[in-house]
Amino acid sequence: MLPLLHPALLLLLGATLTFRALRRALCRLPLPAHVRADPLRTWRWHNLLVSFAHSIVSGIWALLCVWQTPEMLVEIEMAWSLSGYLLVCFSAGYFIHDTVDIVVSGQARASWEYLVHHVMAMGAFISGIFLGRFVGGGVLTLLVEVSNIFLTIRMMMKINNAQHLLLYKINKYAYLTYFFLQYVGQRSLGTFLLGILIMLDIMILIYFSRLLRSDFCPERLPSPQHKDKFLTE
Repeated sequence: MLPLLHPALLLLLGATLTFRALRRALCRLPLPAHVRADPLRTWRWHNLLVSFAHSIVSGIWALLCVWQTPEMLVEIEMAWSLSGYLLVCFSAGYFIHDTVDIVVSGQARASWEYLVHHVMAMGAFISGIFLGRFVGGGVLTLLVEVSNIFLTIRMMMKINNAQHLLLYKINKYAYLTYFFLQYVGQRSLGTFLLGILIMLDIMILIYFSRLLRSDFCPERLPSPQHKDKFLTE
């Protein structure tokens, strides 16, 4: 079958449109006063709501996949399940949607790290989606979405200027460590995915350092050219 007619393309399109529809629905929800007062904060709030929904669904889904197919923990290349495959397609659709949302909203320069992260993540998922290999690896990678639930809560509370709340303080001191795969095959495809995962780890270290500066060194305010950064809000 020709690549352009691959059935997975329909799954990707469906997942992308699902997140687009979700965003439109979430935009109808009332906004906190502090968020509503600024267009940029409004866009960030809606963007994070979609991210929050994705993290909850994909994080729980990834845990269920590992529970149903525990061999994914030891055989990340060939372990496969329909649920895991659909999860990888689902998350790839989210990354496509979020990439388009960032670019169309004119936030590409301020949020370039997200674009790099999304492109690398989609590059890693291509193997599972179109070749059926490393689906288990993709599922294990998505386990970090459990951590992203807390990260997104933290970001939304900070955008809403709610740092004084107890929930924010608890979340601030409860950052979960991001884990990525420590094993990949030694074949050419495995080496390619290893390179992507190493770059993703570097991006996560950049995110984490910004969070530490933002939460524990508030006196170090961002310079004017970085005031619109997603993770220095």
